[in-house]
Amino acid sequence: MFDGVARNYDVTNTVLSFGQDRGWRRATRDALQLKLGQRVLDVGAGTGVSTLELGRSGAFAVGLDLSLGMLRAGRRVRPDVPLLAGDALALPFADETFDAATISFALRNVVDVDRALAELARVVRPGGRLVVCEFSHPVNGPFRSVYMQYLMRSLPTVARAVSSNPEAYVYLAESIRAWPDQAALADRIGRAGWSRVAWRNLTGGVVALHRAVKP
Repeated sequence: MFDGVARNYDVTNTVLSFGQDRGWRRATRDALQLKLGQRVLDVGAGTGVSTLELGRSGAFAVGLDLSLGMLRAGRRVRPDVPLLAGDALALPFADETFDAATISFALRNVVDVDRALAELARVVRPGGRLVVCEFSHPVNGPFRSVYMQYLMRSLPTVARAVSSNPEAYVYLAESIRAWPDQAALADRIGRAGWSRVAWRNLTGGVVALHRAVKP
């Protein structure tokens, strides 16, 4: 499915989010508090646009994704960004390799969320940081109703105009609707071995940044 959306993936995301995706990427980078020369892993990196943003901090950012189609699309437009093929459930890195890790809009798509969170903890050093940037639940009731109508009705229609595989965005809408709310995801992150779990809502809770530290 992700191979099928790779060609217009970045443009489609910007259109569907009304340009908010750029701010979400910057917020993710800032929340990681990266320092010059640190190593950060970007899981579910897709075409590497998020990995590129992380690298602007001065850290060495490595992107990893399961979709070869997404990686090929990313390498065409971002040849200098390190992008690797790999599985979030079996990360191809030794224990405690990275100072920080992040996964943006991809945790919903793994078949075992808890195992993926545990794998991220495995490859991050003690004291290292995790940021999960993911769609969540708007906190304002009326806004949440409007948002859900957009997801289930308007988003697939817009996707047909700009995406190379619009049917994939029907799945996107359904997966967002079924995803746990902020508190439930925080609990799962904590149970996967992370500590000091907290979150911050972006765009009224359309997206939430969950932050945690490896003990």
